[in-house]
Amino acid sequence: MWIVFSLLAALASAVVVTLSKAGIKHVDSSLAFAIQSVCILLVSWGVVIGQGNLPDVSRIERRVWIYLIAAGIITCVSSLLTFRALKLGDASRTSPLDKISLLFTIILAVIFLKEKINWQIITGALLMAGGAVLIALSKE
Repeated sequence: MWIVFSLLAALASAVVVTLSKAGIKHVDSSLAFAIQSVCILLVSWGVVIGQGNLPDVSRIERRVWIYLIAAGIITCVSSLLTFRALKLGDASRTSPLDKISLLFTIILAVIFLKEKINWQIITGALLMAGGAVLIALSKE
């Protein structure tokens, strides 16, 4: 099932980039992100409440809070940078370059999470990163 959810997330991400690019044509990129963040806040807490998981908040360990808060802050920085890139460039060129995060994710997962990788993962990541750079640097 993780493959289905991953592909649906990729499709949703593509729609978000397209709608965001359309939405920031005449709006500051930080303002556009702030508006979307309010929606993210409402929907995400609505899901937590709807699933009955609100009482679980009090059972989260301190260390987990630190990880989640740090990830949340970095998510905001990432999104602000993405929105700025979208404001300045074409969606079809900025979005693929953003996906080089795949390569960084693999490196960080190996170093910090001690995940094992093989030649297929390394080759695939390098091909995807190379493709993203090729798309980003293409001439119109």
